Amino acid sequence: MLAEKLLLNVLITLAPVLLYSILMDDKQKVNSRLMFGLAQGAAAVSCMLFSYSNYGFHWDLRYVPLIISILYAGPAVGGIVFCMIFGARVIIGGDTVVFGLVNIFLIALVSFLLRRKFLDFTAKKRVLIATGIGGWSIILCYLSFIFYRYFNGGFFKLDFNIPDVLLVGLIETLAIVLGAKLNEGIIDRKRMKEEIQRAEKLNTLGELAASIAHEVRNPLTVVKGFLQMMQQQEEGKNYEYLSLVLSELGRAESIISDYLNFAKPKFEKIETFKLKEVLLEVVMLLEPLAVKQGVELKSELDASEFSLVTDRNQLKQALVNLIKNGIEATPDGGIVTIHSKIDNNQAAIQISDTGKGMTKEQIARIGTLFYTTKDKGTGLGTSVSLRIIETMKGKVSYQSEPGLGTEVTMVLPVSKKEELLIG
Repeated sequence: MLAEKLLLNVLITLAPVLLYSILMDDKQKVNSRLMFGLAQGAAAVSCMLFSYSNYGFHWDLRYVPLIISILYAGPAVGGIVFCMIFGARVIIGGDTVVFGLVNIFLIALVSFLLRRKFLDFTAKKRVLIATGIGGWSIILCYLSFIFYRYFNGGFFKLDFNIPDVLLVGLIETLAIVLGAKLNEGIIDRKRMKEEIQRAEKLNTLGELAASIAHEVRNPLTVVKGFLQMMQQQEEGKNYEYLSLVLSELGRAESIISDYLNFAKPKFEKIETFKLKEVLLEVVMLLEPLAVKQGVELKSELDASEFSLVTDRNQLKQALVNLIKNGIEATPDGGIVTIHSKIDNNQAAIQISDTGKGMTKEQIARIGTLFYTTKDKGTGLGTSVSLRIIETMKGKVSYQSEPGLGTEVTMVLPVSKKEELLIG
């Protein structure tokens, strides 16, 4: 009887997560989160209604929806579930109502405390944390059971089935793990959907930028040629004016080249080289800019002789753009650190600064054409850099908090020459 009731509870606790994964709509985020909270609360109350009553206690999985909703959906949704469970337990009443209310409060408290940094952990650690809180709820239930029997004089009477009591803990742990895994699946699916949308947007923008840039560059080349011929015949002010015009034309050509590179980075010379050498070259190249800005540029590079197979100049351009962003975002007296390490045949390059940092909304827009957090700039440099790393089968991730600085992590795999030539 106990096993059947608890397995029914497992199905009840998983139902809201499954329904949310099917029906969720990003356009109605507030409504969907509210519905998720109400569904989780209803699941928790249903578990209490279909609980197994014995030994003076109600054995059910009411804490599973509470833990899952707080950790994965946030304090607001968790608060809805907490209020529904608390209210239902008061209405049910009984001799053990005080134990039940104290347990609800303590489990919710631990969940709320751990929620703040919960989503910053990896998926595996998040599942472990959820399971740990589930274990905490099981311990509280067992302690409540022991205290209740002690105060009622039945502490030393073995008139209860120990395997039954242990079965509750086992099935609750199973329900927590399944619930956490399902939520991780939702997070992965949402992230994948965002990446697909971003890739489609970048491809469309890239094709548009390439077609426009190509058409504009041809007449610019002709204009530049005639202006250079005219400059040779001019003197004084006219010569200076033409020099200024040619300088601006050169800048326009540079922007057009960036557009073309964004559309499809060209890996003209694939070679094998040591990553450390390229990083040292980039640091040396940007040292004067750092000194001018009053920023200390530090490098902590892995001592191992790790080699990459790719276009050296393209990688150099990507690194220069990203490190330059860090230097320009850092105030006078700040520090920009370049750190490299080798792990599982992958090179991880971290660029951290002590600058003004960014909000989550700003991080989400990184890589979008024309978006920049600088007073001057087009945002093309970052877009091109991300495109280059993406073409190299690498990944770039950002971590930042306003006022605390930003950390950019590039992960580059060992690539074969044929893969890059085809790509």
